[in-house]
Amino acid sequence: MATTGLQHVAAMYAGVVAPPLIVGAAVGLSPKELTFLTGACLFTAGLATFLQTLGFWKIGARLPFVNGVTFAGVAPMIAVVNSTDDKKDALPIIFGAVIVAGVLGFIAAPFFSKLVRFFPPVVTGTVITLIGVSLMPVAFGWAQGPNPAAKDYGSTTYLTLAGITLVIVLLLRRFTTGFVKQIAVLLGMVIGTLVAIPFGVTDFSPIGDADVIGFPTPFHFGAPQFAAAAIVSLCVVMVVSMTESTADMLALGEIVERPADEKTIAAGLRADTLGSALSPLFNGFMCSAFAQNIGLVAMTKIRSRYVVATGGGFLVLMGLCPMAASLIAVVPRPVLGGAGVVLFGSVAASGIQTLVKANLERDNNVLIVAVSLAVGLIPIAAPEFYHAFPETAKIILDSGISTGCVAAVILNLLFNHIGRSEDADDVTAPMEPGGEIRQTRAVAGSSTSAGSSAAGVH
Repeated sequence: MATTGLQHVAAMYAGVVAPPLIVGAAVGLSPKELTFLTGACLFTAGLATFLQTLGFWKIGARLPFVNGVTFAGVAPMIAVVNSTDDKKDALPIIFGAVIVAGVLGFIAAPFFSKLVRFFPPVVTGTVITLIGVSLMPVAFGWAQGPNPAAKDYGSTTYLTLAGITLVIVLLLRRFTTGFVKQIAVLLGMVIGTLVAIPFGVTDFSPIGDADVIGFPTPFHFGAPQFAAAAIVSLCVVMVVSMTESTADMLALGEIVERPADEKTIAAGLRADTLGSALSPLFNGFMCSAFAQNIGLVAMTKIRSRYVVATGGGFLVLMGLCPMAASLIAVVPRPVLGGAGVVLFGSVAASGIQTLVKANLERDNNVLIVAVSLAVGLIPIAAPEFYHAFPETAKIILDSGISTGCVAAVILNLLFNHIGRSEDADDVTAPMEPGGEIRQTRAVAGSSTSAGSSAAGVH
């Protein structure tokens, strides 16, 4: 139980620590504060996993689900950071938005489980693809070095280290199997860090400054603040997260031969949303199911939810040990950049894989994907596109995931639902719970190595 639980942690560890690293770097946290934020996210991921696997009352799908920070929230949170004048207020604003989104999601869980038909592969695939593509600039920034203002930013040394790490991860994925293959990204970061030592870019001071035992002090970064634009943006992310979790539950239910019915989905969504609402109390972010662990369940044939709960226990222990959390702060940014190319690229690939199941031979669906991707890519391709809009509106508009998701849902309703006959030849039938979405996520979950939770996306 211990070894298989650790395997689940290893498979999703990189996906859990990446969001706090990205957001923490955007806020400008010191290495010690970054270690604290990473540990807090590990701790809250463990608590959310307990809620999902063990559950209580009508909360928890009681399936072998690993929960952690969803990738879907990263881009909107970065938008909040960029629009906040005083960076010290950024995290409290994010935490306040996550709390509201979690509470509203908890209330909506039983109703949302009935609305899956409005989120077919053409919508979910587009959103997952946007999540991966939106995060790629982060990986490229990491690859160039830790400080954009430094003279050596983007030097050949940094880019070489990023390239070496990328090659190591690819070789491990190609020539290894089983457990080693599952943790290829983690091993790539470890080896890349060792390679970086002779270049003088590895800083071990975070380990020396970290305590062996610690606790994520509630509201360490300040009391939550509630900003309307940030709340709207994170509520959109919550809808995306709930959609992905629903798909994951349907897929995992088939794998463990316990099909997820409407009651199970509602209970699972309550666990996701309650975990998200409680997470900011301990300085964590929005939580969602990790799809790559579904593939691990399918591969190992170990279907016990108590094994995954054991993995949640390890996450909690790591969160209570700042020294363990500080290890990720040692990894040089270029090494993270090389691993991030695989990590974030795999999320985008998972979205493309979902789109393959979206009947793109239909002109309507091609149009939905085309326009939604275009809208979602505006903040990346033309960062100043919304410069004339009010700052509050820019928090939402500068998140390609949020705008792309809204566009995909509206276009899907317009072309595939409103005023259309259910049996019309030119309309792609909406996906019913337990139908095509289950097949889609089963495939995506078994082949994704980075967390579409990231999609899960996350």
